[in-house]
Amino acid sequence: MVTLLTERGSFEVKARRVGEDLWVDSDALAEATGWELKPEGFCRDEVCVPLPRGRESEFRQGAEINAAKLWRHAGQPIVVSRDGEAWSLGTSAALRTSALESLEAPDVALPDLDGRIHRISDHRGKKVFLSTWASW
Repeated sequence: MVTLLTERGSFEVKARRVGEDLWVDSDALAEATGWELKPEGFCRDEVCVPLPRGRESEFRQGAEINAAKLWRHAGQPIVVSRDGEAWSLGTSAALRTSALESLEAPDVALPDLDGRIHRISDHRGKKVFLSTWASW
């Protein structure tokens, strides 16, 4: 088991490490990142990164996806702990800049005081004021 840290949160997934590669079940990777392998490449929503022809086995073996190789191929930052038990799959500065230029907030999901989950996407097209604080 390893911990995947993504913009979607922290996920405990069954994985195997082979050198600098991290092989993860394709469904677990899709849940943790929103990216999935399709015939046209590595895709999230309408964005796809094509894979090099003839090298598919470097990225996929059965139901497993080489998450580290895909992340690097897509030009996204990746960091692994010394013990290999935690992997952070980041978002590139270019994608973050693009999101900031669009003035569209990421789809944050937070509970209210009664524990009901509210998503920013539920309020698209409306002005939203999000106030946070921390005791430290």
